[in-house]
Amino acid sequence: MSSYRHAPSAFAAASPASTTLFRRLVWEGTVPLEIRVDPKELPANSNRGLEVCFVQASRVSYLPLLVPDLKRFLSDIVFDDEAARVLNEEDWWFESEEGTLLKWHWPIGLIYDNHTTMQSTKPAPTAPSAPLRLVLHLASPPTDKLLLAPSAEACKQAFMGQLKEADFLRWGSTKRMTGLRKQEQDGIWEGIKEHNFDEYWRVAGKVTPTPAPAPRPVSPPPASGHTRPPSADPQGAPDRDGAYGVRSVPVRLYLPDGPVLQDLAPPLLEDGSPNTLADFLPLHLSALFPPTAAGRPRAFALVQGVRAPLEAELAWLGACMAGADGWVNVCIGLLRS
Repeated sequence: MSSYRHAPSAFAAASPASTTLFRRLVWEGTVPLEIRVDPKELPANSNRGLEVCFVQASRVSYLPLLVPDLKRFLSDIVFDDEAARVLNEEDWWFESEEGTLLKWHWPIGLIYDNHTTMQSTKPAPTAPSAPLRLVLHLASPPTDKLLLAPSAEACKQAFMGQLKEADFLRWGSTKRMTGLRKQEQDGIWEGIKEHNFDEYWRVAGKVTPTPAPAPRPVSPPPASGHTRPPSADPQGAPDRDGAYGVRSVPVRLYLPDGPVLQDLAPPLLEDGSPNTLADFLPLHLSALFPPTAAGRPRAFALVQGVRAPLEAELAWLGACMAGADGWVNVCIGLLRS
């Protein structure tokens, strides 16, 4: 057993009430953004003293969904009437202050956490609560790198694609997602756009498993064999529709300045015990999360802005700490010696 394991915590099996609480905490999470218009692209007669906008953005939202409010602010405060009229908001796109092109199809919380872990590699990292400084460009989006123009409609299609991929990993098919009526699928996206928790979960609850208690591993039968088979013991069988009964938990690992890793993440190990970050991370990042005998972790795992303990169960994370697109996004940051 891994040395990272500890006593059960809030990151293990949860009651229905605490499940809703954690889901709402994720939903209500925000991050600070400082958005500055590229000064080279400001129209003539703009008020150049007010071209910065500070936003407390929802973690589960997306950059294209911020554009309408940004346009209203800039039209009222910065641009003159003519500039406000001719600018096309569908051509707007974002870079980080360092010049990194931001992925418009990533949730804002993931963009922020990924930036936070990248800062952990620098000698003087930015404070975790500091605003993420973005540069807003008003024209000529680099579609060769963005894949599509960063419009709200393109964002919706990318979001629905992520939901279906997560659904396939969980259950081995997309029947739960494709079985939703179009009105229900649209309702999921409207819940994101309007930041309506109840509207979103009214539909998302049909495809997202609940974290029923994990099954207890069944002890092998005694030599006499006079016992019921494990399949007949309800304590040893996971709930087919619960978080511990899925085929795989949709998990992605984001390395600072590195690739995104994805692999099957079963909710239970071969012995029937819950699969945890302590079990999963050393399989893929053994240099940062070494096996028991090799020493202490050299990195930390950030999930929804929270340093997740390594005893956190993947099934619980998938049911309670996933993003609105169904994915558990684990950003890896380096610990300082």
